[in-house]
Amino acid sequence: MPRPVHFEIPADDPQRAIDFYSKVLGWKFQKWEGPVEYWLISTGDSQPGIDGGLMRRQHPNQPCVNTIGVGDLDATVAAAVANGGSIAVPRMPIPGVGWLAYCKDTEGHIFGLMQPDPNAK
Repeated sequence: MPRPVHFEIPADDPQRAIDFYSKVLGWKFQKWEGPVEYWLISTGDSQPGIDGGLMRRQHPNQPCVNTIGVGDLDATVAAAVANGGSIAVPRMPIPGVGWLAYCKDTEGHIFGLMQPDPNAK
């Protein structure tokens, strides 16, 4: 079955976005040598693939969101805010799964952060 294997982040200021994601999530960026301005993003190789979900739309402008697994949700949210991002939805439990928060990056994109914790209530 086909699975998502790539994502793209449009940015008004590519270097600002690169700085943000490098500092907040430790991602690595490499400029592509092709005919357009493009950077390849390495998010690590410890976990294969990604899964997704479907939910009822809660408001008309609700975006698609990529959620990133993190080891320390509070520290990652703090890093996002310290590097020019903001909190879109504060930390909340997903019972039996973990802790989830949504942030907004320097380009206005919302992304989720999930810290696994089967005891979350």
